[in-house]
Amino acid sequence: MFLLVLAYLGGVLTILSPCILPVLPFVFARSDRPFLRSGLPLLIGMALMFAVVASLAAVGSQWVAQANQIGRWIALVVMALFALALLWPALADRLLSPFQRLGARLSASADAATDAGRGGVGTSLLIGVATGLLWAPCAGPILGLILTGAALQGASVGTSGLLLAYALGAATSLALAIWIGGRVFTALKQRLGAGEWIRRALGVAALLAVVAIAMGWDTGVLTRLSSVSTARLEQGLLDALPGQAPEAGPAMMMRAADAPAGTELPVEGTLPPLDGATGWLNSPPLTAEGLRGKVVLVDFWTYSCINCLRALPYVREWEQRYRDQGLVVIGVHAPEFAFERNLGNVQHAVKELKIDYPVAIDNDFAIWRGFNNRYWPAHYFIDAQGRIRAHHFGEGNYAQSEQIIRQLLREAGATLPDAPQAMAMAASAPRDGVELQADMSNLKSPETYLGYSRAENFASPDGQHRDVSADYTLPPAFALNQWALAGRWTVGDEDARLQRAGGRIAFRFHARDLHLVLAPGEDGRPVRFRVWVDGRAPGASAGGDVGADGSGTVGEHRLYQLIRQSGDVGERTFEIEFLDPGVHAYAFTFG
Repeated sequence: MFLLVLAYLGGVLTILSPCILPVLPFVFARSDRPFLRSGLPLLIGMALMFAVVASLAAVGSQWVAQANQIGRWIALVVMALFALALLWPALADRLLSPFQRLGARLSASADAATDAGRGGVGTSLLIGVATGLLWAPCAGPILGLILTGAALQGASVGTSGLLLAYALGAATSLALAIWIGGRVFTALKQRLGAGEWIRRALGVAALLAVVAIAMGWDTGVLTRLSSVSTARLEQGLLDALPGQAPEAGPAMMMRAADAPAGTELPVEGTLPPLDGATGWLNSPPLTAEGLRGKVVLVDFWTYSCINCLRALPYVREWEQRYRDQGLVVIGVHAPEFAFERNLGNVQHAVKELKIDYPVAIDNDFAIWRGFNNRYWPAHYFIDAQGRIRAHHFGEGNYAQSEQIIRQLLREAGATLPDAPQAMAMAASAPRDGVELQADMSNLKSPETYLGYSRAENFASPDGQHRDVSADYTLPPAFALNQWALAGRWTVGDEDARLQRAGGRIAFRFHARDLHLVLAPGEDGRPVRFRVWVDGRAPGASAGGDVGADGSGTVGEHRLYQLIRQSGDVGERTFEIEFLDPGVHAYAFTFG
């Protein structure tokens, strides 16, 4: 119930966001008609269509995205016809022929129904459904939380209910706007006789809105015109209610939640079933019942996650050191990006990372939901009786985690030599490549996604254009943690795809290491690239996947280490140019 209320309040705030501007002309176009028979059906249609489309989009399937784009263009045609009907009803009736008369009828039938006392409910509902296809609310923290839950848990009645609550909140604020707008319009018509001019003005506004949506200005220019941050207001709602804010969703976070070593460990639950895995690597399928008598470490990870990769050496060491004493390590691979659902990609990563313990492929997030997990990486420690006794989220606290493993093994009857020196060495052992621990004292840049669903600090002029091929340019200067595209790209919900050779990505960062999750094009051909730091070849600061001259190749779907600053770490401008088309760029991470 609480989440429904929170989603509703987040939707109410949508009226203050620039992303609502494109749909306002269609809403106000019915503000001079009876609300119950015209405005209310329109808002209901908008809310229902938004909830349906958002529920489908949250699943992340490619065919859904394609269907949504088709629906948007159909809706644009309907809205354009509606706008023309507002401007020239007679002309529309003559020129549009049987199919194209729909736009005129959407407006004229509502007027006729109102005069006859029928209210035009069906027409208004149809307009609302079409407008709902065009509606793209800003993804603030509350809507982001809802969509994250949908992506991780799959489509469900609960998810659709939250999305519907969000949409109804927005519809409530729009209803207030209709009520106020209707009174203003009525006064103008009575005192100034401006009804026909108002009708034409609304038609022009509606046409401009159609053009804005078709050109992608509703997600670019309009965002830059905003004077109110709804994300900040939504976050305030979350922060004002202790214990209810999301801890991370799918983002990579660092948090310790373990009892001090040597203390009695509480019972946090029981090991959930493992039969939801879509496949297993390095082992036949394991079951919770079959693991009784063993101490189990469950490690939730995904192979392009830098936090997971930096924790992985410790997990490997524990498995090798304690397997003969009764420890079983299970890596649960829960994908963040679509390419991580590909079994071949995961198999290749497991081999390259030298993982020889069992790996459950959790593409449906069934095991993830069983643990009620929200983090990559996440470690759950299970005793020989199948009880969860401790957990740890994120990187760090490795010596403490090993103490917990040893405590549970001793409880199970294993004889272990005291090895504090070995644990200290394991916690501080040097690593190579991406497995080297982050330089936290110099880490001032956050993980940054390139897909529009989670993009932040995008600095290219005119903003991002969703799901359409568009030309981008770099700004003349960058603030810290701003990034931009140059060249022709198509920005999707989780990645940016280069359409022509010569495209660039630039980022102003402060960290020792810079990584970028990349993938070759659909044809699998390698994509050559070149890297610069402050306009020069990286030299000694080249990462593990880059030559000193800045050259490299994207041949696999994975995380690429592009920069590892040598010497003093400072604020730098990173730039990468792709010499071939087709590359997919997903997310920057730093260390």
